Amino acid sequence: MEQAACPLASRYARVMAPPILAIVGATATGKSRLAMALAGELGGEIVNADALQVYRGFDIGTAKPTPAERARVPHHLIDVLDPHERYSAGEFARRATEAIAGIEARGKVPIVVGGSGLYLRALLSGISPIPAGDPAIRALLRARLAVEGLPALAAELARADPETAARLAPGDTQRVLRALEVGLATGRPLAAWIARQPFGNQRIPAVSVGLTLPRSLLYDAIEGRVARMVEQGWVAEVTGLLARGLDPDLPAFQAIGYRQLALQVRGEQTLQQAIRETIQATRRFAKRQETWFRKEPDVTWFPAQDLEPRVPRVLEHVRRSFGRANA
Repeated sequence: MEQAACPLASRYARVMAPPILAIVGATATGKSRLAMALAGELGGEIVNADALQVYRGFDIGTAKPTPAERARVPHHLIDVLDPHERYSAGEFARRATEAIAGIEARGKVPIVVGGSGLYLRALLSGISPIPAGDPAIRALLRARLAVEGLPALAAELARADPETAARLAPGDTQRVLRALEVGLATGRPLAAWIARQPFGNQRIPAVSVGLTLPRSLLYDAIEGRVARMVEQGWVAEVTGLLARGLDPDLPAFQAIGYRQLALQVRGEQTLQQAIRETIQATRRFAKRQETWFRKEPDVTWFPAQDLEPRVPRVLEHVRRSFGRANA
């Protein structure tokens, strides 16, 4: 059963001070750069709240921090899973809570960074327990996937659970099947289970900072980011993953761009097509991220363009907010 709450989390929520810092926003807005800058000023350690940087070997396309950055500032929940292992909001909340407790014990400031809104909600507010899977329904859905294809099942999810369908990335086979499984097994859409909040708001106190860009600038930033990833060797990385015998249906391949480049490596589409589809999918994902985070309470937003000169202003806000929380 997927669940964000645990005894450690409950004890930790009562004694934790100062609050943690959460940095949120759409992909390509500079969250990691801001986290590195603030970590140096605050004496912080970074907890990864990205759903895909946890996978070993999936480095360039998930924009993992470089070895040099990880040497400068400790990072947690990076490279902790193999590509076949599943990850969930509840599992993230459990691991992140443990990491945060350790950071606080060392007298450091936990800085949680990522664009996975559900994961952050699971950590900060708690999410309702989600029923365990049903193997028979899962097998049926897998059989339907082989015959009907993902688009048909995604369309079914959009009709039955439009809220969940709207937040999933294109091609996210694992989560489409999981959402359909929950709905079929329980008679209640996954979004309804997630909406239940038995643990209350701000179960772990946090100062939340968001980065935002005008849509046109965000789309330009995404296009430039994809181009840089390709220049850095993304195609060679995917080639190596396939050479290891990894199946593109594995959970780790849900990271946008990996399946597109896998098709290119196998000669099923051109590099230009793979890049174009990756950019389009990332733009759609960023739009969903913006929609999610704008609905989250208590996020203070800062413009992400020309980020470095804005860091002192963000730092001032964080320090002032920490002071209020501990008053």
